[in-house]
Amino acid sequence: MSSENHNEHVHEHVHDHDHNHNHDHHHESGSSFVGKDGKIYHSHDGLAPHSHEPIYSPGFFNRRAPPLVTRDFRERAFTIGIGGPVGTGKTALMLALCRFLRDKYSLAAVTNDIFTKEDGEFLVKNGALPEERIRAVETGGCPHAAIREDISINLGPLEELSNLYKADILLCESGGDNLAANFSRELADYIIYIIDVSGGDKIPRKGGPGITQADLLVINKTDLAAAVGADLAVMERDALRMRDGGPFVFAQVKHGVGVEEIVNNILQAWEAATGTKRR
Repeated sequence: MSSENHNEHVHEHVHDHDHNHNHDHHHESGSSFVGKDGKIYHSHDGLAPHSHEPIYSPGFFNRRAPPLVTRDFRERAFTIGIGGPVGTGKTALMLALCRFLRDKYSLAAVTNDIFTKEDGEFLVKNGALPEERIRAVETGGCPHAAIREDISINLGPLEELSNLYKADILLCESGGDNLAANFSRELADYIIYIIDVSGGDKIPRKGGPGITQADLLVINKTDLAAAVGADLAVMERDALRMRDGGPFVFAQVKHGVGVEEIVNNILQAWEAATGTKRR
């Protein structure tokens, strides 16, 4: 269910959550240092040195970073970033989108896992796309850094795939992370954040940049709501409030429910960004 027709439910709100993003990373191969800008940087797991900015507010949908107007889609095709916590259905959504779009559009996909290539292997095993169009990236212990602070680990394979296969659309799945993770606009032209009902109906109101600032929020596994005692009406109310009325979709991705609506949102953004009509 999209929120596009529920503008009357939009409420003004103030996010006063204190998200002190203070990780204690202990990596034997890593090191920390103070940069010239006074920020503390660390490097580990093959990632370039990066810092973790404190996040004091989940932000607002209507003030989210806009897509880059200077993007040259000849260098890298329109890129969809799919993020969310572990187990919410990111890879299942990747598979569903590939199946829905692959007959009309040239696609390629990059998956992120911290220490394995399991999600990429899942897509290959299930025939999402030809194997050569799928790349699996091992991000190490900071999956959010690979989609935000040091995106080069994803940009490389995305640009290569885009040029090899003259891609229309690229899919990039982040590693499972917390509610503070969100994609850099340097990496993702359209951002989908997926949560599921098994975490409880409290998740939308907990906020976090993924929930509040993604272009589309997907609330997955609605068929499990009764089993876990989650109230979908509460999740709808809170998603609308936290996202300033921004769009969301109730889905059962594994069963195909809501996938067409997700695709329509993607193609609408693709048309607007590239000036190309959908096929």
